[in-house]
Amino acid sequence: MRPPLRIAILECDTVLDGSFGDYVDLYGNILNSGADFLISDEISSTHGLEFSKWHVEVCDAYPVAKYPPLDDVDAVLISGSRKNAFDSDPWIEELVAWTADVLLKQDRVRVIGVCFGHQIVGRALGAKVVRNDKWELAVCKMSLTSKGKEVFKRNELHVQQMHRDILQEMPPPLGDKYPLESLGFSDVCKVQGLYYRNKLISVQGHPEFYDSLERAILDARNKLGVIGDDDYQDAISRVGNTQDGALIAAEFLRFLLDD
Repeated sequence: MRPPLRIAILECDTVLDGSFGDYVDLYGNILNSGADFLISDEISSTHGLEFSKWHVEVCDAYPVAKYPPLDDVDAVLISGSRKNAFDSDPWIEELVAWTADVLLKQDRVRVIGVCFGHQIVGRALGAKVVRNDKWELAVCKMSLTSKGKEVFKRNELHVQQMHRDILQEMPPPLGDKYPLESLGFSDVCKVQGLYYRNKLISVQGHPEFYDSLERAILDARNKLGVIGDDDYQDAISRVGNTQDGALIAAEFLRFLLDD
């Protein structure tokens, strides 16, 4: 693809009380950082990237899901969410079906999935999303497969995590042109990322999360009793560790630029 890259951010939730901005702010910031990380003449934080917002979660503030016309975008990024990707809420079912159409019925617009978005991509391709018996929280190691090492040019990554739901297995093959490949795994989650050349890239972690936002989400979910005290204390001990969000974002963009 040639710039400008028109990236539609599909918001599947709101970010806490709004004090940290919305998902377009978060992904715009990390993708701009990733563009500078690339050190490319084609794109940077000041040129070559265009972001648009499409809120697809149906809720009181957004009673109707809105999706981008594919002719107007080059890529869609499906955000995280506190909701469950395996649920049968009408808006989630619609998102799964829409994502399957983008992945299977056309070849120009590419898909990026993050956390809930990664799980939606897997579900759209036929994988099962399940509730794990363990949380994966704060900065955690993501071990990389051979494809992951090729894509990220590292032996392992460290990324903020905020999930208990996982893809139970890899989706079935997507086609004969290229293989659908796993990017990585961890002790808690064996499918940490998906890759299909010129079509999709996804990660279970949150490259867009920074430590104060991760900490605020941990605080809120611990107060609600969603995350227990032991898991909370363990996560807080690692929340400020070095993480590779900008590197992951840079490779998202390299994936889009790749012919």
